[in-house]
Amino acid sequence: MTEPAQASSRRNILLLALMFALPVIVAYALYYGGWRPGSTGNYGELVQPARPLEDAALTTLDGKALRFSELHGKWTLIAFSAAPCLSPCERNLYKMRQVIAAQGENATRAQSVLVVTDGKAPDRLRDAVRDYPKTRVVIGPDDQVSKLARQFMLPAGSPLDNLNRIYLVDPLGNFVMSYPADADPSGMRKDLAHLMKISQIG
Repeated sequence: MTEPAQASSRRNILLLALMFALPVIVAYALYYGGWRPGSTGNYGELVQPARPLEDAALTTLDGKALRFSELHGKWTLIAFSAAPCLSPCERNLYKMRQVIAAQGENATRAQSVLVVTDGKAPDRLRDAVRDYPKTRVVIGPDDQVSKLARQFMLPAGSPLDNLNRIYLVDPLGNFVMSYPADADPSGMRKDLAHLMKISQIG
């Protein structure tokens, strides 16, 4: 083999080796440079570690007593709203219904809850929830609603700050994930479907 041919052959081998080594070099540089992926497989914002929620003695819209622990056993989507239920509240009611209905045969493993933060239940609130008969509506007592809401505190604040977020609680009563007011229901649907698929509970 002539010298130019040998040089060309060595160059090709070096280029080939570099091509295989480059991804490893880049990965090491990114890792030791402190870079981490900005997203995970979840659409919602994970609560890490999952946060066990204390029980609360609540009252439903029709005046019946309801302990928060009675909701255990199902995946629970929770929204908080002042009364009356205005546009953000109505959107959350709709999202929660659609996300659960989209689970198909697993829809019975989930439920939705609206917690009213100011203890009022005007006719307008009743009108707003009329189209959502499967959603449990909790209106008080005020101190118990506040106690419950504070347990969903995030860096952005608590539900008492009118964040209009939707919160996900697992069947054991742990706060595990939350979604901002502008969350896409399709992403929420996929999260819930994934959790149901891998979960042995609920």
